[in-house]
Amino acid sequence: MSTTKKRYENDSFGKIAVPKDFLWGAQTQRSLNNFNIGNEIFSSDFIKAFTIQKKACALANKDLKVLDNKIANLIVKATDQILKGNLDDQFPLKIWQTGSGTQTNMNLNEVISNYANKLSTGKIGTKKPVHPNDHVNASQSSNDSFPTAMHISSVIQIQKKLIPSIKEMLSVLQKKTKEFKTIIKIGRTHMQDATPLTLGDEFSGYAEQIKNDTANLEKNYKKMFALAQGGTAVGTGINAPKNFEKKFIFYLKKITKIPFFSSYNKFESLSFHGPIVDTSAALNGLAISLMKIGNDIKFLSSGPRSGIGEINIPENEPGSSIMPGKVNPTQAEALTMVCSQVMGNNLTISIGASNGHLELNTFKPVIIFNLLQSINLLSDSIISFCKKCLIGIKANKNIIKKNLDNSLMLVTALNPYIGYDKAAAVAKLAYKKNINLIEAAKELGLNKKINLEKILDPKNMVKKK
Repeated sequence: MSTTKKRYENDSFGKIAVPKDFLWGAQTQRSLNNFNIGNEIFSSDFIKAFTIQKKACALANKDLKVLDNKIANLIVKATDQILKGNLDDQFPLKIWQTGSGTQTNMNLNEVISNYANKLSTGKIGTKKPVHPNDHVNASQSSNDSFPTAMHISSVIQIQKKLIPSIKEMLSVLQKKTKEFKTIIKIGRTHMQDATPLTLGDEFSGYAEQIKNDTANLEKNYKKMFALAQGGTAVGTGINAPKNFEKKFIFYLKKITKIPFFSSYNKFESLSFHGPIVDTSAALNGLAISLMKIGNDIKFLSSGPRSGIGEINIPENEPGSSIMPGKVNPTQAEALTMVCSQVMGNNLTISIGASNGHLELNTFKPVIIFNLLQSINLLSDSIISFCKKCLIGIKANKNIIKKNLDNSLMLVTALNPYIGYDKAAAVAKLAYKKNINLIEAAKELGLNKKINLEKILDPKNMVKKK
């Protein structure tokens, strides 16, 4: 489309030049002129969710006789084009705009209006027969429409992308737990040698983390089923007809197959974003778990000869531009970078939600931008980590055995038989003379009444499965 030729559209401020072939109108153009801040724009996922909101509103207004059939049907046809992805280039507005998201709401209203009018008359810019405010925005305010779209977009992305990716990771971790269940290795606490466990035990801990995080996410994101729609400007529902909420929810559920419902208190829904705060906190918890898992994989695969080296990770690409043959834990690094971003996003969301002043929170665009970024980054990085790293991890049994045999902390098993102090003396002597624990115990004359070989056998120190 050409951007050199102009047409003129009007709003309450008067005429403004708009690129001739584009479908947005005056308010969108003023936003483009006034908020040239950064490069961040709303994702197509958010725009499509907002479009679903507009479609459901049009159908509700049609049933309630707020819109006549012709107008409503034209609006629905226009929304269908957006949902098909045919108008993605019509939504250029930046995140950094008015805190209610009014400009993006109007961007959508104007594009829908102009496309509907193009279908009807072949002309755009006339606001006839479909008006962006009077018809597309009928029974709505930006203040209840935008937060409704925030919830719709987040729920769809969590259900479509994030939960499936988490469940795939959990499945892989559970498989690794079984695969490694008989491989006994040395444990580590404070990054120092500790008592033995199995490699499967370690991975079972990761699996349990992800299992718990999944349950926490599923509990919290469902709070976003409650929608602000119907509250209009301040929560009272002014200009929305009776039963609008019910009709809207009916059509929204029909379109999305998701059990959305009308929020019990619209004043809370407009002025605060508790469900999003709770969901972001759940994502933050997931990021914390993934950070620990990613870092553990880096530690356990370190080496291959001068680190821990107890697991081998897939070799996906050269690790260094100068050191030949180097393989780095790049998937773990990407995952942990995502985790740091999600933690930062959670802070932004927390600050944004805490700044809901009186009847309206005016940090809505930055809140939803960060939430959707967290959802998408976590979804993509988890899948990448699973497919490119986790599923291909192999136990380095030779290194595991060597580390286990050399560990002094097996001495812990002697505590019940000879006491802590004597066991400590065994460990210190073994370390000083660079001998094994059995040899040290024998030097101290502790082999007369106990079976050292049996007691110090690592197989007897791990939990029986």
